[in-house]
Amino acid sequence: MLLKKLIIPFILFFFANNLFAQQPIDTSTISNAEKMYGLHFNAAQKDSMLEGLEENLGNFQYLHQSNLPNSSPYTLLFDPILPGMHFDKKQIPLKWDIPANVAMPANKNELAFYSIPQLASLLKNKKISAVELAKFFIERLKKFGDTLHCVIAITEDIAMKQAAKADADLAKGIYKSPLQGIPYGIKDLFSVKGTKTTWGAPPYKNQQFDETAFVAQQLEKAGAVLIAKLSLGELAMDDVWFGGKTRNPWNINTGSGGSSAGSGSATAAGLVVFAIGTETFGSIVDPSNKCGVTGLRPTFGSVARTGGMTLAWSSDKIGPLCKSAEDAAIVFAYIHGSDGVDMSARDMPFNYTGKIDLQHLKVGYVQNYIDTLPENSPEKQTLSTLKKLGVKVVPFEFPHHLHASSLLGMIITVEGAAAFDELTRSKKDDELVQQNKDRWPNVFRTARFVPAVEYVNACRMRYMVMQKMDSVFKQFDIIIAPPEMGDQLGATNMSGNPSITIPVGFSNEGMPVCISFIGKLFDEGRLVAFAKLFQDATGFHKKHPEMFR
Repeated sequence: MLLKKLIIPFILFFFANNLFAQQPIDTSTISNAEKMYGLHFNAAQKDSMLEGLEENLGNFQYLHQSNLPNSSPYTLLFDPILPGMHFDKKQIPLKWDIPANVAMPANKNELAFYSIPQLASLLKNKKISAVELAKFFIERLKKFGDTLHCVIAITEDIAMKQAAKADADLAKGIYKSPLQGIPYGIKDLFSVKGTKTTWGAPPYKNQQFDETAFVAQQLEKAGAVLIAKLSLGELAMDDVWFGGKTRNPWNINTGSGGSSAGSGSATAAGLVVFAIGTETFGSIVDPSNKCGVTGLRPTFGSVARTGGMTLAWSSDKIGPLCKSAEDAAIVFAYIHGSDGVDMSARDMPFNYTGKIDLQHLKVGYVQNYIDTLPENSPEKQTLSTLKKLGVKVVPFEFPHHLHASSLLGMIITVEGAAAFDELTRSKKDDELVQQNKDRWPNVFRTARFVPAVEYVNACRMRYMVMQKMDSVFKQFDIIIAPPEMGDQLGATNMSGNPSITIPVGFSNEGMPVCISFIGKLFDEGRLVAFAKLFQDATGFHKKHPEMFR
């Protein structure tokens, strides 16, 4: 076998040069390992395996010498598109409804909760300058950032340069987009030239990259103004980072959810107009749900991830956290697309009109998650509101026994352990803030014992989950579900479907209650328009935490 002829001399070369020190593998080693993998081999089989296992170990040790950086790409690409799927690839011109006569508020603090179209009108009509607007939001970041533990760095120098450029362009009649001069924050797993990119984790506190992430470049082209790098749970898990626990503006004694923790918290508190977050398995949905903001998780591959920290190549996604569906539409319009570097990204149209054809719209709600809730629950009231608006809402059972959340969890932890291989082997994982058994240090260590065969088979099972979700979306254009109940969050992250999470009411404790609308692949235009329909008829998204008003 040619492969074996090539590998054995290669491995022997490394052993001969004493690069690797190791304990010999014997049959008792295999016997102990069998217990972890649910396997059993007889004595002769174990003896036959020894030479191959030594060869494998040599390969492992060669890989360990390489110390691959987190940015090294993964060549086995995930594609959410199944055979037989077809998409309209024509982009229609986008038109934004920018109001003509927006007035400056008597109380300037009200600007904190103005929408993108409202602020765009003020800027375009020179009722406020981009520099003034940036300074206003920067002052709010300085005033409330420590209270919420949501800010890793205020990018004041960058903001002033970008705001001045926006003002200069507007003065010349150069109009780039509704985002021109709009202050925003970005989750601090994205590199921005001239700043530290900490990933929320102590081992990377002083890390800098000589590049700016694709998503930040797109926003700069649109004229947006970066005012802050916002907190994330360390290495994109929950809401705890080296600066503390990111707080929820509705109750600062509770967490904001994660891992786009600062993005959700800062947006809800009006410290930024909008923020950029990421989701691997709930990291846009969760903080949107807890902080009561509008979070758009786009279809997998909709936004190039170049310049962002990798957690899991097959599941990382980029999306905006905003104050409304319309704001999310505007932001997504200017960030989506590929860059020729992220091999999973593709250029697909975003055909958003803000209107929706209810007559032909097929909407389902997950009855096995919603029917058991109280009649006066915000979730059931949401269904009632939609019906009054003329939406035909059909109950259906979300598929049982997919085990999607468990399978996706295993895929993510294996890919994450590979992405942070050097962190584990260097023992620098001891520096992470959280050392619980269900946090990254232990999760990454445990994931190293998942056999490659089981990882591959989990990916094959993923295909079956994708087929099951495709069967659901052959019945419905949009499905409605509580954001984190049951298996839908795992299943729709596995399949790559987009979702938008919006506030639909409040609990008895005064905390926001949200719901998720989940759409077909690359159908963000219709999905966001549907969310806008609900928001225009209700107004829950216009309620803000009193402490920050």
